[in-house]
This record gives sequence, C-alpha cells and structure tokens, in this order.
Amino acid sequence: MRKYWIIQRKSFSFLVDKKSAFGIVVLSLAALLAMLVSIGVGDMYIAPWDVFNALLGTGLDINQLIITEFRLPRVLVAFIAGASLALSGAILQGIIRNPLASPDMIGITGGAGFAAVAFLTMFSDDSNNLLLSINYLPLFAFAGATIVAFLIYGLAWKDGVTPIRLILIGIGLMALLQALTTLMMLIGPIYRASQATIWLTGTVYGTSWKEVKAILPWFLGLMPILVLLVRRLNIQGFGDDLTTGAGISVHRERFMLLMICTALAGSAVAFAGAMGFVGLIGPHIARRITGSSFGGLFPASALIGGIMVVLADLAGRTLFSPLEVPAGVFTAAIGAPYFIYLLFKNQ
Repeated sequence: MRKYWIIQRKSFSFLVDKKSAFGIVVLSLAALLAMLVSIGVGDMYIAPWDVFNALLGTGLDINQLIITEFRLPRVLVAFIAGASLALSGAILQGIIRNPLASPDMIGITGGAGFAAVAFLTMFSDDSNNLLLSINYLPLFAFAGATIVAFLIYGLAWKDGVTPIRLILIGIGLMALLQALTTLMMLIGPIYRASQATIWLTGTVYGTSWKEVKAILPWFLGLMPILVLLVRRLNIQGFGDDLTTGAGISVHRERFMLLMICTALAGSAVAFAGAMGFVGLIGPHIARRITGSSFGGLFPASALIGGIMVVLADLAGRTLFSPLEVPAGVFTAAIGAPYFIYLLFKNQ
C-alpha cells in the first residue's frame, strides 16, 4: 500500500506520494538553475557567483543594474507565464478528460490574440500612432480570453456541459478566431501587422517590473483556489455519475475550473504573448513524473511550463545574437512534433 503525505488545512486536503514529492523537489531545483543561467547569460556574461551577489545586493553596480533592471523581470515574467499556461492546460485536460486539450487548442489563447490584434488595428491612425496607450493591450487580451471562455461554455450548454461538446465548440471557435485574426492583420497597418505577428508568436522582450507586478497577483491569487479544488477535480476523472454521487455539482465545478483556466491563460498571454504548446506539453511531462493525481500534477506542470519558457527565451536571446527570436518560436518547434507524437500514441 502506498504511503501518502496528507496536508490538511480546515476545509481542504490533497495527497502527494513520495515519488511525486521527490519529482517536485527535483523540478524546483531545475527551475532555479534555469532561472540563474538565464539571468547570467546574455550579451554580457555574468558568472553564477556574481549573479548571487547581485541578487543579494552586494555585487558590482553594473551587474546589479543589468540583472535587477533588465534580466530578472524578464525571467520572472517568462517563468510565471509558462507556469500559468501549463496549469491552465492541466486544468483543461482534467475537465475534458482528454490528454490533447490545452488553452490554445480550444480557442482561449486565440481569443486573447484576436483581441490584442484588434486593439492594434482599430486604435492605429494613418501615421501608425496608437490612439490609446499600449498599456491597454494586456487588458484587451485578457478580456478576449474571458469572452471566448463564456462563449465556449454557453454554446456547449445543453442540459449541462459535457467534455466532448466543450472541446468541439472550442475547436470550432479557435478556427473562427484564427480567421478573424488574420483578417484584422490584413486590413490594419503593415507596421502593426508585424508587431502583432511577434506578439502572437509569444515573447517577453522589453519586460519590466511593471509587468511582474501586474501578472504576479493573478498567479498567486489563483493558487489557493486550485488547492481547494484539487480533490474534486481528481473525482471528476471517474465520470459525471460518480462525481454527482459524491455530492459535487459537476456543472458548477466545471464552470469554476474553466474560469480559473481562462484567468491563468489570459494573464499569461496578456503579458507574454501566445506561447504555443506550453499548456499541452507541460502537463504531459508532469504526468510522467508525478502520475495523474492533481495534487502532484499541478505543481509539477507549473514548474515544467516555467522552465520551458525560461529556456525558450534564453535560446531566443542567445542562439541568433544579435538577432532576437521570440520565445514562442522555440516552444512551437518543440511542441508541434510532440503533439504529432501524442496523436499517434492516443490513436
């Protein structure tokens, strides 16, 4: 019989076995290592011990300036965005009970992308100047993801929402949103189309502490809610009848989880662009490490997603220097073959 560590706090509890806990510890160390390497590597290389000194406030002034003002915010946003997308994918795979589900597959990130491109197109004048501040772009992206999530849920409703209807409606909306996004880019200014393409690919270029302060509350605020819902999401994996028999309102729980998924994906896309395949790959790799229980799957997915985007951003900054390639190019380059592999594996 497997031994479990049971963590209880008043009204919630979740189970993490020793194997999962060990995997999470290893992934945490790997995440710290990836972030330290990414902070130190760039046009100006900074040795690991100098990175530590700069983070502690005792390093050279030039190192502290480069790290604290330019690299650290960028790495933090990359990690949080990757973790949010992977968590969003893990939630969707649990709701829909389909290993191929992810926020970009059912149109949630597509909604954010369309709203962002519409903002760049509709609020540009003939001189390529924005009529509204670029700071409104994340707000539009988040609103787009939220509206699409409500549309998916509303159109899938027929005496309740079933996983198969949810994913079919999502795929249909995704195709429509891709067409509308392309249309917006064609009718808008050429300069904005180029800017939109880079953003849709996914990048954390030019990130500052302002973006860190904006995305961090979303991520930290949703974590306690996920912890509360872990056990009930595990039960949903056994089917709607058993979940209802356990006294859980299936449709209410499904709606709540979809909204959390949207908030995580929307906030990530709003500040880092539409990083492809992170929400699909992260949970899959995590499931191989921790198993299918969401108590271990959630933290492992978040760590793997964060590592993926941090390393993708590092590759984009360094491999083709001085040219900077968006991080989404590398996540897609890894994700597309992996997706094909999953299609064959799952028949």
